[in-house]
Amino acid sequence: MSAGKGMGLIADGDPYFRVAAAAILTHHFGFAELIEASSLDEALERLTENERIEAALLDLSMAGMRTPTNLRAIRECFPHARVAVLSASNARQDILSALEAGVHGYMLKSLPVADLVKALRVVFEGGIYVPPCLADISSGGSLQPLRELPDVAPEPQPVPPEPAPAASVHALTSRQREVLDLLVQGKSNKEIALALKLGEGTVKIHMAAIFRYFGVNNRAAAAVAGARPYPNRPRGVLPTEDAGMPLAVGDNGLLLREI
Repeated sequence: MSAGKGMGLIADGDPYFRVAAAAILTHHFGFAELIEASSLDEALERLTENERIEAALLDLSMAGMRTPTNLRAIRECFPHARVAVLSASNARQDILSALEAGVHGYMLKSLPVADLVKALRVVFEGGIYVPPCLADISSGGSLQPLRELPDVAPEPQPVPPEPAPAASVHALTSRQREVLDLLVQGKSNKEIALALKLGEGTVKIHMAAIFRYFGVNNRAAAAVAGARPYPNRPRGVLPTEDAGMPLAVGDNGLLLREI
């Protein structure tokens, strides 16, 4: 990253925190230009409009940023930008999910300024910053001492199934559901952008998140998956006018009624 020549993005729902973060980036790292955003959609618009953005600081609690698939989509669509999360959450799952999504660092907002500067320097110099609290096992319950094995093996007990992850962790955002419903109707990225008043680049990023959500790699497969019920589809919402008509997917990803 070129000192004094960088353009950065600060995406956070708290305007006061954006001001504080901008002061740190300007004073300690010499960023020449900083862009602010208050939501995921706004951040995506800024990223697609400004190819010179070299670093992006994202808050997990801002509007739209509810799932790791969005972080992964940003990393895949903007591979040259250093992406770091600044969050008030020290939950192990939040940290691991963000790092697994490919961010270059996860920093707590409670860090003193001096420590935050050190963490950001690690990220901007090409490293990965992992918060020390991730190594703290005290929150996960104390270790239990070993017990002597019984002479007779006890009868096996049924193992309860693992609880399913919270729906919000893997849910599509409302904007992504809108993009998906228009995709199922056969709309192109340009048509979706016009309908939702978004930039085409923003639609592409939402599309990447949708592909990852369904585990597919093309529009046709996403359209098929989106035409079926999925966890957070609002009840009563159908992608086509005639829900009872059987559908088929053509080579171009459009849904066609069978005759």
